[in-house]
Amino acid sequence: MQSKILMEMHRRMVKDFLDIIILARLRNAKLLSGYEIMGLIHQKLGFLISSGTVYSLLYSMERKGLIKGELTDGKRIYVLTDQGKGVIDAILGSKEELLKFVRTLLDGW
Repeated sequence: MQSKILMEMHRRMVKDFLDIIILARLRNAKLLSGYEIMGLIHQKLGFLISSGTVYSLLYSMERKGLIKGELTDGKRIYVLTDQGKGVIDAILGSKEELLKFVRTLLDGW
């Protein structure tokens, strides 16, 4: 039962933080297609994310100016914009504060 609950929490976290996961991967990988993003999530995190979920989020992130899509060799490749770099740098720079917040939530307040 505990492992089932933990797996559900992992799934929810991946789904809820998918935009941050994508920004972090683009920060490290520089260029990725939507298909490559789905593969990385499956390979590294063990979850299959639907193409509709990924491409819808990529489109939304592009509209917000966080990423930019470019057509290269017949496929759309995504790259992090300066605004996206600023967002992911701010999030990664706040890891301790975020962990403290999660501990507060889980330890009870």
